[in-house]
Amino acid sequence: MSDKKVVFDKKNILVTGGAGFIGSHLCESLLKDARVICLDNFVTSQESNIDSLLKNPDFEFIRQDINMPLDLEAFPELARFKLKFQGIQEIYHLACPTSPKKFDQYRMQTLYANSLGMKNVLDLAVKYQAKFLHASTSVVYGNRPADGHLFREEEIGSSDTLSPRACYDEGKRFAESYAATYAQVSNLDVRIARIFRTFGPRMPLFDGQMVPDFITNALEGKDLEIYGDETFRTSLVYVSDVVDGMIKMMQAPAGLGPVNLGSDIDVPLLDVAHRIIEMTGSSSKITFKPPLLFMSQLGLPDLTKAREKLGWLPLVTLDNGLKQSIDYTMAHKSLLTFRG
Repeated sequence: MSDKKVVFDKKNILVTGGAGFIGSHLCESLLKDARVICLDNFVTSQESNIDSLLKNPDFEFIRQDINMPLDLEAFPELARFKLKFQGIQEIYHLACPTSPKKFDQYRMQTLYANSLGMKNVLDLAVKYQAKFLHASTSVVYGNRPADGHLFREEEIGSSDTLSPRACYDEGKRFAESYAATYAQVSNLDVRIARIFRTFGPRMPLFDGQMVPDFITNALEGKDLEIYGDETFRTSLVYVSDVVDGMIKMMQAPAGLGPVNLGSDIDVPLLDVAHRIIEMTGSSSKITFKPPLLFMSQLGLPDLTKAREKLGWLPLVTLDNGLKQSIDYTMAHKSLLTFRG
């Protein structure tokens, strides 16, 4: 089982969706102590996110759709990972389309990722008896509660199974059921990270994610567009904190159950836009546009379990996170000008 000690000098770790925003930061962090296989198909991610990792001998990128059958031992470039002998010790499963502006375009891929893709990656975990961490989301709890209470992990959420968003919202709930059933039937060591709204460097630009677009537009003196009105509120957790939380979850004893990873500080998006304008010294204005289907107001997490079981709390303040995101955008401005 996954509790057995690894006798190899470094673990083999698979990260699906590893070229994505959170996935690329996770791969970077894991490479300090492990060999990492990054699997992605670039549907809502980009190669530039992992460019700095490609020369690392402990890193290998495989372009592959998780919705297709996965046989990692068939890839000659993975020979040095000695998969037949060493196998895979840990799987971080992050692969799922996440694009507010292209949500309609990727609905079927989203549906498949939360069903076929889950099966394919969980089957790999069974084959190698690997510890499996599923990157779930706060949407499993449903809409922001009217009374504003913080979501605890034992709360039973709900979503409209027939809504245009159901392939993602209900899909993510079903994906958790998939992981839990494999844990129960195949005795698989599964952990479920319920990730709340995250921000930081490498977020896709001009995709409706708002915070990276705020920064880019502020630097160019263009309007900052909020997809909603003055009342739009959210919590924002910095990407390095989320990565730290996922790694702590993987290191924790078995039987952890779902854990919230996010910020419990509620922030008006209008305030975030004002802060970015101020921090960049911009003359930009703020405008409001119709809401995007994928970008809705979500509830906030109760972090008691993360604090007590993992010793985890978000450490990066909103201002520090915004500053790091602004610095990254300025340093990579020549690479970030494409408006796809």
